[in-house]
Amino acid sequence: MQGDQSNGRAFRVALVVCVVCAALVTTAAVLLRPVQQANRLLDKQINVLAVAGLLEPGKSVEELSKQLEPRLVDLASGAFVEQESLEHFDARRAARDPAQSIALTPEQDIALIKRRANYAQIYLVRDEAGVIKTIVLPVHGYGLWSQLYGFLALESDTNTVAGLSFYEHAETPGMGAKVDDPAWKALWPGKQLYDSDWKPTIRLLKGPLNRENPEVRYQVDALSGATLTSRGVEDLLHFWLGPDGFGPFLTKLREGRDNL
Repeated sequence: MQGDQSNGRAFRVALVVCVVCAALVTTAAVLLRPVQQANRLLDKQINVLAVAGLLEPGKSVEELSKQLEPRLVDLASGAFVEQESLEHFDARRAARDPAQSIALTPEQDIALIKRRANYAQIYLVRDEAGVIKTIVLPVHGYGLWSQLYGFLALESDTNTVAGLSFYEHAETPGMGAKVDDPAWKALWPGKQLYDSDWKPTIRLLKGPLNRENPEVRYQVDALSGATLTSRGVEDLLHFWLGPDGFGPFLTKLREGRDNL
């Protein structure tokens, strides 16, 4: 009998401790959520500024971000979508929602993302005259072990790379993770993405590349020892530059349509 009472007290104490701990964890999560959201937004702004070549020592992210014009794009039509605030737009969440995304066929899904959100948030950088000089596009797709999330910056011709950067992935350290290597990222500016028929043509090839070959403008050295990650980067770029990604939007931009 005494043993049963002792076990009962222990059970009640354990239950109370579990309830209290669960309440504390839940409260902490709720209280920290605004901080986490603010940090995610800050990290996103830093990555966009970096790939667009806008980071400057001594200037705050808030100040530099005034150069960015965030816009929402309907990927199917390529047109801009008017929305009051884009601060909390979440493309990943939208891609999981059948009402806000489309399922990709195996033929379409060369980036292995399964679903694509209907809308995407892009960033424009304009010169003093208000003319677009840089377009920053979010891109993602599978490498070897993980989805790589990054930003591709294009010059105003929508063909020349201004920068490419990946800010989130779980690729192999020292191999696929070299997508973070400044030396590798420095290979991208100036490369051409499309051929004369506006078909995505950029390739990642095992080096050394032949610098005398006219095709070298469409080629970048692959990541050493990371064939599958390199192929993933190439495939995700071809997807997002194609008809199921930002192709319709970039076509409208090239044609100079004002009613995007």
